[in-house]
Amino acid sequence: MQLITTTELRTKSSHLVDLLSSGTSVHLVHRSKIIGKISPQKAEGKIFDAKRVLKIVTKMNLPKLSYEERDRRYREAMMKKHGQSLS
Repeated sequence: MQLITTTELRTKSSHLVDLLSSGTSVHLVHRSKIIGKISPQKAEGKIFDAKRVLKIVTKMNLPKLSYEERDRRYREAMMKKHGQSLS
């Protein structure tokens, strides 16, 4: 069981980070009493998966657009959004 006092929490924060990075939980001591437990955060999975998105896009079978068509659609959308002041 790892212990750290409130004073050490301020002065030895790098040691605390090392302990948490290694997956160790630490008990926080204040005035000779354990007042809490500091534990490392569980690693969450990636939210974005490029392979999965590519597979979905492939299934959608979207039409291929030329650069000219992309540019035309982009300019049309910008004109609609911002008006004629767009150069």
